[in-house]
Amino acid sequence: MRDPGLAAVLSAIIPGVGQFYNGRILAGILWLIITPGLWIGTGGLLGWVCHVIAAYTAYSYACDHRVRISAPYGIPARRGREIL
Repeated sequence: MRDPGLAAVLSAIIPGVGQFYNGRILAGILWLIITPGLWIGTGGLLGWVCHVIAAYTAYSYACDHRVRISAPYGIPARRGREIL
């Protein structure tokens, strides 16, 4: 299960890491590129905004997609012991 709080904290510390935790690799890479660019480009003014937005998007995605798929599509996951 994805923990929305953990995803938000990870992205608040380092924007993009919460997206990696949620399995959104491309979004994580984009946040890792955009945030330092805004920190440097605006003299730190918009860097905090990126941290907040990255944390919120990681949190909201984790809330909407809480269950991870552990078995490939079409193959039911085994629940406990089965007698054959």
